[in-house]
Amino acid sequence: MGEGISDYTKFCVDLRRQMWMAGVETELRRLIWQIAVTGKYIFAKIHESNRKLAGFKNIFGEEQLALDKSSDQILKNQLQFSGFVREYASEEQDTVVRIGSGTEKYFVTADPLDGSSLVDTNLAIGTIIGIHNGSMMGVGKQTMVAALYITYGPLITMVYSAGKGAHEFVLNREGEYVLSQENIRLKDRGDIYSVGGLRKDWTPEHLRFVEFLEEQGYKLRYSGGFVPDINQILIKNGGIFTYPALKKSPAGKLRLLFELQPMAFLIEQAGGIATDGKTDILDIPVEDIGQRSPIYIGSRFEVEKAKAFLRAS
Repeated sequence: MGEGISDYTKFCVDLRRQMWMAGVETELRRLIWQIAVTGKYIFAKIHESNRKLAGFKNIFGEEQLALDKSSDQILKNQLQFSGFVREYASEEQDTVVRIGSGTEKYFVTADPLDGSSLVDTNLAIGTIIGIHNGSMMGVGKQTMVAALYITYGPLITMVYSAGKGAHEFVLNREGEYVLSQENIRLKDRGDIYSVGGLRKDWTPEHLRFVEFLEEQGYKLRYSGGFVPDINQILIKNGGIFTYPALKKSPAGKLRLLFELQPMAFLIEQAGGIATDGKTDILDIPVEDIGQRSPIYIGSRFEVEKAKAFLRAS
């Protein structure tokens, strides 16, 4: 390493070395590293453009920030000529897009900028990625081999898993992702909860579950961003996030392919559970690119307790 780099940095394990030591196969290792680097470009774009621009609507009918569109394009462009990715599916695209020659091994899903509506309030936001070794669509298929998210906050951090535990990295001053926590493990029971949707729209069963958490003294921690809320549960080693089925929206809000599958993969690798209340998230077949699902995700005690309340309906 060059002069001027701190002793601490010299002894840090960087992302590529950690993946190599963990036995992640070469192509997957290179792909994860490339996506991590792309996160730095997205973060630079966030600095350039941090206000809403009118006139754009995404395919799901929500107001779209120009920043969403830019982040999607940055990610797609970086993956297009990587040599590793055959197809790309994104919240900002209405179909799965072929970006390779047709012989590449991996299929990538992305929420390029989760929580982008929080940019103007200066809250943490992020990027969510799922990596599959086969088509991500279809009944009964589970092809996910890796997942990661990048958090853009006071620090840029990344949590990834390639099926061998969940690991956190921090982007340092030299522009390298260095290992912060290896093999993150959730406690069986936490003490925080993060819950979406308006209380008046909750089902009676879900309301009783939340009241149970309140009676038990759980602390409410909800930012409105999926990445920072899941990151909090992982880094604090326990708790639960839920965006439930609502009275008028039984499928909830969050999208199975882009948001829930990658986070479920990571949480399970940390010893937790992710379910729609009945079925494990990773066992739900993806039949439509915009498919939504309720979610209960986090420590085992809280998720199992939620399932018990929902079964009582």
